Amino acid sequence: MLQLKTDALMATPCDEEEDNMAMLCCHGKNGEMFMLSRYPDEDEVELTWDYEPSTLDGLKITLSDTTLLVDLAAGDADALGGKNHLEITHDTAASDLAEVEKTLQNILKGTGTFIRT
Repeated sequence: MLQLKTDALMATPCDEEEDNMAMLCCHGKNGEMFMLSRYPDEDEVELTWDYEPSTLDGLKITLSDTTLLVDLAAGDADALGGKNHLEITHDTAASDLAEVEKTLQNILKGTGTFIRT
């Protein structure tokens, strides 16, 4: 399992300047970059890990107050350098978590699984 520590998850449920794209992004303490994005008219979710984009078929995200777990389908492991799981530890402000949750729901609607713990 890959692990990443970040100060905060940055979320945009609907970016009007980017054709209403939903996007979640964070940067790790060692310069890593993780991003999930999806346009409302597309069926695929794009995952970017260390600046390498991949499109995914199946995706499960579990969000808690301090952790974001990303589980990929077996066929998508190349998106995370051969790993199927990424654990992101975050210090996102409690007041920002509702926007993170809405963003993840928009990204995963009809294409993946979202769990809030």
